[in-house]
Amino acid sequence: MEDLVQIENMIKVTLNRIRPYIRSHGGDVEFVRFEDGFVYIKMTGACDGCAFADVTIEEGIEELLIDEIPGVLGVLLV
Repeated sequence: MEDLVQIENMIKVTLNRIRPYIRSHGGDVEFVRFEDGFVYIKMTGACDGCAFADVTIEEGIEELLIDEIPGVLGVLLV
């Protein structure tokens, strides 16, 4: 359980690092949960329903989290 809390904290810190970029486009990203290797996020603001949200998730958020946090297998939008 302690490992899960540590991973979730690492995810939140990493999301905070990329949040200024997302906010500069009028959106934001919210951490929902980490389960079975997958990070569940919610895109808000201008990113909610944006045609480029998938690109932001796959080529930005997902790549960064997988590269930096052991145990992260992918990112899913809720």
